[in-house]
Formats: sequence, C-alpha cells, structure tokens
Amino acid sequence: MRGKLIAAVVATALAFSMSACAEDSGSGTSSDSSAGAGGSTTIKSGLKVAFLPKQVNNPYFDTSDNKGGKVAVEEFKGTYSETGPSEASPSAQVSYINTLSQQGANVIAVSANDKDAICGALKEARTNGAKVVTYDSDTKPECRDLFINQATSEGIAKIQVKLISDAIGPDGGEIAILSATANATNQNAWIEQMKTELGKPEYSKLKLVDTVYGDDEDQKSFQEAQGLMAKHPNLKGIISPTTVGIAAAGRYLSGSTYKGKVQLTGLGTPNQMKAYVKDGTVKAFALWNPADLGYLAAYAGAALASGVIKGKEGDKFTAGKLGEFTVGKDGTVLLGDPYTFKADNIDQFNF
Repeated sequence: MRGKLIAAVVATALAFSMSACAEDSGSGTSSDSSAGAGGSTTIKSGLKVAFLPKQVNNPYFDTSDNKGGKVAVEEFKGTYSETGPSEASPSAQVSYINTLSQQGANVIAVSANDKDAICGALKEARTNGAKVVTYDSDTKPECRDLFINQATSEGIAKIQVKLISDAIGPDGGEIAILSATANATNQNAWIEQMKTELGKPEYSKLKLVDTVYGDDEDQKSFQEAQGLMAKHPNLKGIISPTTVGIAAAGRYLSGSTYKGKVQLTGLGTPNQMKAYVKDGTVKAFALWNPADLGYLAAYAGAALASGVIKGKEGDKFTAGKLGEFTVGKDGTVLLGDPYTFKADNIDQFNF
C-alpha cells in the first residue's frame, strides 16, 4: 500500500507540474469492473457533485477539491462545484448543506468542522436524495454514507511523533501541539493517538506540555506559535497536524532566534513548506496527497449515486487512476499511509 501511495503521489505531482489532465474515454460514463452490492457497473454522467470543505481559500482544500475532486468529476462527466464558509467554525457549514440539498446535489462531499453540528443537516440532505461522503474529517457514521479517510489515526500519530523525536534527538524535552479548531474530529482523534504513542518507552524523554488551537487561521496560528515560546521557554519541539498551522509556525520560527533550536513537524503541503525545509527550520513533515483524497471522495460519491455500491463493508469500486478500493468497517474507505517529505525529495512535488 505504501509503495502504491508513493507512486500515486509522484504521478499526481508530475501531472500537476505539466498541467496535464486525465485522459477521457469519451463514452459519457466511467466503467467500473468491480461493482459492489449496488448492481450497476458504471458511473452515471451528469451527476451534480458539490464539495464543502472546512473553509474555502485554504491551500489544502484548494488542492483536494479543485485539483482532485474537480478532475475526477470531469472524468465521469459530472458537474462540479465547491462552496463553504471562509472561517472554520463548528456551525458554519449547516446553511451550505441545506442550500446544496435544496439545489438537488447528487453528491455532497464534506470535511466536517464538528462531528455533531452538521449531523441534522446531513441527515435531511440524505432524505432528500443526496449521497453524503465525508473526507479529511468525519462526522458521525449515521449521518453520512461513506468516510474517505486519508490515513488511519494511528498511522498519522505514529509518523508525527517519530518525526519530532528524530528531529529533537535522543535527549528529548518538552513539546507542544498546535492544532486547528478545538472541535475538529480528525485533529482530536490524531491528538489522542499521539498521546498514546508518547506513552511508549521509546518516547519517554518527550513531554507534552501544551495543546493550543489556531482555528486554521494563519495569523492566529502564528500568534499561538509565538505564545508557546513565551509560555514554555524550554520548549524543544512543536507538532502541528494542520497545513495552516505548520506553515504559520514555520514562518514564525524561521524569522526568530528559535530557528534550528525548536524543531517543527506535522502535516503540510510541499509548496507551503519547501522554503522552511530548505532553510533548516523544518527537517521533515508528513502528508498524504490531498488531490488524491478529493479525487477518491468524488469517485466514491459517484459510485454511491450511480448504484455501483451501497456503502456496505466489502463493497468494491474503481476510482479512476487510483485503482480499486474496498469499503471497510463503518463505511470507511482508506486512501493509504502518510508520506514523509524532507530535503532530499521535496523538489519532486508540486502541490
């Protein structure tokens, strides 16, 4: 799976750099040779597929939605749209869900700001005929049809703790977490898993002293990173499991006296983090390919809306260039393992 994921990341990144588009069969539908329990073997053309990220104008979601989801929708001849709030607040997505439902969206792909706040609206949208796919951040299983998981919480936690440990070195020390919003389902799951990971003997010299929230806002995340240093003068490292947070923390550390002394890792995109890797602020960070995540979410939603699958455990469907996927427990589809970016490979990627 890891080899497959790395190959997909490289292939997608090269495609972006050449501004290439996926080839189209011209048939108006996308064949699926491994249909699930739904009975149909093809994706319908003309599906309305709407992406609702945590917030618009966020580089991460611009990549996942517009460079991933949109590409997939164009491949199976659907109609793509993206809409959402400018701020990642718990209740901000509700009105957008209601509007998309009223507009007759066939598929709503949403990254939940809060697992509870949008449940009612999603249930109503499903009642009105929309298929609901969550990606990046889940809601309650009963409120959606599928969750496209970028990687397991355990896998994401493991890589981030290992990277901060490697960066700090054998002497260890105090570390802190700079997260997104306090209610973000994915962030909280990863943080809990990181705490579990930090309890292992090999990380006994690392001490988690604080967790702060930048609300996926650049300036607030910058200020929270600054505040961590004022509050914890002996801090040795920061983990930021959010693309906005890690970029803001990188900007702060790179221009401060803490550059090279306080280590930073987390989840970021290569284009955001390249400068900080090259100037020594960051040794390594991790992520999946967000474009692949959006691409997979679009194909999963289309497979549901076309009757290729029903979203039951064991259902199989083909997601274009990414190949075949199987629905797992609780309606979860796993993209793959996180990938580590560092100085010797970061120039290979452009997203």
